[in-house]
Amino acid sequence: MLVLITYDVNTETTAGKARLRKVAKQCVNYGRRVQNSVFECLLDQAQCIALKAKLTELIDEEVDSLRFYYLGNKYQTKVDHVGVDHGLAADQVLIL
Repeated sequence: MLVLITYDVNTETTAGKARLRKVAKQCVNYGRRVQNSVFECLLDQAQCIALKAKLTELIDEEVDSLRFYYLGNKYQTKVDHVGVDHGLAADQVLIL
């Protein structure tokens, strides 16, 4: 299923900047960045639960936030993009 993950991490402190890097790193491991704090991730149920748990542990719930949008398996009809699109789609194959 396609999950859109957005986050807002308070970076006014050194600890906040470190949290931001850790959250972004976890998201990069599971999907592609489509905007600064927005990731598209193709996940199965187990991966989704694991990633949500990891991200929840990383943030400070008093000053940071996470949002998960579950677009499902038929996400192609739910995503409309206008403008420059950098990178590959979440489901495209990358050959190195």
